[in-house]
Amino acid sequence: MSVKVAEYMTKNVITVSKDNTVRDVIKLLKETGHNSFPVVENGKLIGIVSVHDIVGRDDNEKVENVMTKREDMVVTTPDANIMDVGRVMFRTGFSKLPVVDEENNLVGIISNMDVIRSQIEKTTPKKLENIIKTYKSLGYNLKVEKEEVDVKKLRPTQNKIHADELIGRMYELKKGLAEPIIAIKTKRGDYYILVDGHHRAVAAYKMGVPKLDAYVIYLDTDKKLGIEKTAEIMNLKSLADVKVVESDDENSAKVITYKKNEMG
Repeated sequence: MSVKVAEYMTKNVITVSKDNTVRDVIKLLKETGHNSFPVVENGKLIGIVSVHDIVGRDDNEKVENVMTKREDMVVTTPDANIMDVGRVMFRTGFSKLPVVDEENNLVGIISNMDVIRSQIEKTTPKKLENIIKTYKSLGYNLKVEKEEVDVKKLRPTQNKIHADELIGRMYELKKGLAEPIIAIKTKRGDYYILVDGHHRAVAAYKMGVPKLDAYVIYLDTDKKLGIEKTAEIMNLKSLADVKVVESDDENSAKVITYKKNEMG
């Protein structure tokens, strides 16, 4: 199945109106770090204004007079194949495209970073499918949701991770490229059992990242799972209990401590 734009687009888009001024746009540029903003009227996309449009223009000039108009824009739709959109971006040089529905309502924005992220994550659905099959075969009723989870509410099931891979996951988090973790949520309490993505989760914990994208498997049970019991035997209560080691050799493994600002 092809990956759709809707799966990776940003839905909460910062927009401006045609009556805003160049001064307003400059203020938004400074506040957000973005380089362009869709121009919307009554929910409809009517243009886009970028940093290039306002260079040398009077601060009081209205956005309507400097923006690129809708008829001259490249846009996409939620059901478009994300790789097709990536090719369009590559050919045109645009770093992001507005996403509109059939009635030209702005519903999101997709960036070249989102396209890259969609490819990094492409192995996750297979892992997820295997885990789902396992729990279904054990007789559990379940549902799966993709959402953000609180890092501090994650309970690990793996007692060590590797230093070199941890550094890689820290880099991915800083660049917004980390794939979702996989976690299980039962009726037992307000926590998530971490199944896949321990390096990403520990990286987020050590960097002070509050939330992570996750595929959450909701199990309709209040019984303690086998992986929970195993975690208890290893004294794993939080991500702080996961050791960072240089190798798999338990006799020579050196525990490495990373500060939150380790990556600079």
